[in-house]
Amino acid sequence: MKFEPDYTNLLQVLNNQRSDRLSLYEHHIDAPFISKALGEKISSEGLTASELEGYYRKLIGFWKDMTYDGFDFEAAICDILPGHGAIMGGMAGPIQTREDFEKYPWENIPEIFWKNYTPHFEAIRKILPAGMKAYGGCGYGIFEASQDLVGYEYLCIMQCMDPDLFADLFLRIGDLWVELWQGVIERYSDIFVFFRMGDDLGHKTSTLLDTDIIRKHIFPQYKRVIELVHWSSKKFLLHSCGNIFPLMEDIINLGIDAKHSNEDQIAPFDNWIEKYNNRIGLFGGFDLNLLVLEKSETVFHTIVEQGTLYRKIANGYGLGSGNSIPGYIPVDNFFAMVEAVKTIRKNEEN
Repeated sequence: MKFEPDYTNLLQVLNNQRSDRLSLYEHHIDAPFISKALGEKISSEGLTASELEGYYRKLIGFWKDMTYDGFDFEAAICDILPGHGAIMGGMAGPIQTREDFEKYPWENIPEIFWKNYTPHFEAIRKILPAGMKAYGGCGYGIFEASQDLVGYEYLCIMQCMDPDLFADLFLRIGDLWVELWQGVIERYSDIFVFFRMGDDLGHKTSTLLDTDIIRKHIFPQYKRVIELVHWSSKKFLLHSCGNIFPLMEDIINLGIDAKHSNEDQIAPFDNWIEKYNNRIGLFGGFDLNLLVLEKSETVFHTIVEQGTLYRKIANGYGLGSGNSIPGYIPVDNFFAMVEAVKTIRKNEEN
């Protein structure tokens, strides 16, 4: 039977309910991977507004053909920040001193944002397939923005050497995020099934800043965005990589509806279900090492077995990788994951 997408399956997971049909979910599928899978290069760089419609037809068409009920789209704030690049590492960002902070062109960023991303939002709205919606919103999170504007190492120094500037930085980022998020919600809420923020707070053993610092400076800004999203009657998902278990109670208390990102070397996905299943929806489950390193037969059988289990023991669950689909994942392994989900769905129908 021809697949008919239904984004309400995703919404059920955000409500921490068993979805009528198991949904595939990815934080992102890189365009180079989709190009590899399709056998033709697709890219949005340098396209006109009308050409963007064709690009998104192919991009979203791929998600639909792979039996996803939704697709990701984020208007990446950091990518349009003046002086962008420090988040990639190896360099200082444009804000190092109080003078840098005061001179930074904060007031210009909304105009830059809308000039860059309005054509994308409009193109998606025009070609949105029946039964599908986007999830995402504004790309990058509060902590990631601080790294882009300062640089991670320099941010740690600023925390000690100029705590007032450190505090003011997060307040100003929060103000900017609220302004941009409010604009996206007011103008384009109709094309999104839920909103999402990605902000990697940790690595495999701990958080990247002291937990009390995160609670004091970052989480109040999260709260502002989450309240905006809930005000719009949408649900909110947080994507955060790393070992953030010491912060999960705080994060849940902020009001998130679902969480994504997991790595087996930090904790098996069963742990996430055991700890948080009764409180939030959960997405992911399958470590990138499985999708990158194993044979497609192993990927298929592993996902059928474990995905069936996750589906049984979790209230709200959407299946996918524990992170995203980069260009280096073997195409056959990705297809094996998709076929495994189809098999689970078929088994549930019988």
